[in-house]
Amino acid sequence: MADRFPDRSALEAHQLSKLRELLVAVTATNPFYQAKLPDRKALASITSLKEFFARVPFTTKAELAADHEKHPPYGSNLTFPIEHYTRCHQTSGSTGRPLRWLDTPESWSGLLDSWCEVYRAARVAAADRIYFAFSFGPFLGFWTAFEAGLRVGCLCLPGGGLSSKARLEGILNNQATVLCCTPTYALRLAEVAREQAVDLGASRIRLIIVAGEPGGSVPATRQAISMAWNGARVFDHHGMTEVGPVTHECYSRPGVLRIHGGAYLAEIINPATGAAVTEGTVGELVLTTLGRVGSPLIRYRTGDLVRALAAAANPDGEVDLCLDGGILGRTDDMLLVRGVNVYPTAVEQIVRECGGIAEYQVKITTERSLTEIELQIEAVEEAEATRRRLATLLQERLSLRVPVTVAASGTLPRFEMKARRWIRA
Repeated sequence: MADRFPDRSALEAHQLSKLRELLVAVTATNPFYQAKLPDRKALASITSLKEFFARVPFTTKAELAADHEKHPPYGSNLTFPIEHYTRCHQTSGSTGRPLRWLDTPESWSGLLDSWCEVYRAARVAAADRIYFAFSFGPFLGFWTAFEAGLRVGCLCLPGGGLSSKARLEGILNNQATVLCCTPTYALRLAEVAREQAVDLGASRIRLIIVAGEPGGSVPATRQAISMAWNGARVFDHHGMTEVGPVTHECYSRPGVLRIHGGAYLAEIINPATGAAVTEGTVGELVLTTLGRVGSPLIRYRTGDLVRALAAAANPDGEVDLCLDGGILGRTDDMLLVRGVNVYPTAVEQIVRECGGIAEYQVKITTERSLTEIELQIEAVEEAEATRRRLATLLQERLSLRVPVTVAASGTLPRFEMKARRWIRA
């Protein structure tokens, strides 16, 4: 399990110690970071996290992509010879070409420790039966979640390669108590259950652990999922293939994500200037992987928009950094529409709060440098009334008139993995 720290100073002392070890290792043998961090001797003597932030540059996804192009197939961000690596995973490629990421057995074990911390925080025990409703492709999250479930002692039930109906049958027939999937797919499974007359009332699912998109910390989406699954608790988590399992929900405060401070050094910066933001200000999450020495990332700009929860508002007394509202969006997702900042999570909240919508899609257009959005929805019933209700809510909450149209039933895309509802025309 992850380390626990009595106070912030103890956590920062741990982070500084792990950081020094990491810098010594990568500047000695990692070609990617040898080029970025040439002053090995000075970095080994860093005396504070503040000094680290001041002296070490950011790492960007563009740099990683260029490095993979120059050094195929795995790039040069490898601290050990290739024969030391036993795991290969791949990013989703949602913001560019997928990147392959390697792990040693030691780094992999550390990732599983972080996922075990997710299960611990969600109150998962060895008596639980976990159903994994995803395809088990090259994305890291599938495999870490499954193997960590084994480590906890749970009966782990893979749902890869099955139809949604077959997965529902697997959940019911195996009397699964925990479901792991994306927020969108939890709602999709409930939709298929209605279409196929599968009785979710017979389900024993008490907990749904969601990841892959921000919906798990959106109140209306959480409520919609819980209602569809007989009141099951929805528990949010987020991570990335190139970084690992980063956060989990604070159990006593849904909608707040806690960063695993023993495994990750986190910062929140102004995306435009790179300077640290003040507490409570939205900024970009930057992460340094403290234990993933074989394929590390140092001051990695994740592109995720977050806001730190004020320390005084922390209900669990956690010393780790906590994110209010979870992942609010992406730096490349936020839109300025007629002078109003529009986040995908805000639109998600409004759509789910409206109710009566099976699926939706947002079309983005730009004309003469002006950005506009319009929504297309599939209504469960009373389509025109639902359309008008949503248009009114959008205007009230966003102070924008947003066109809403109704699509024919079953015509909008459904998603098992990360939903891609925002489409540029």
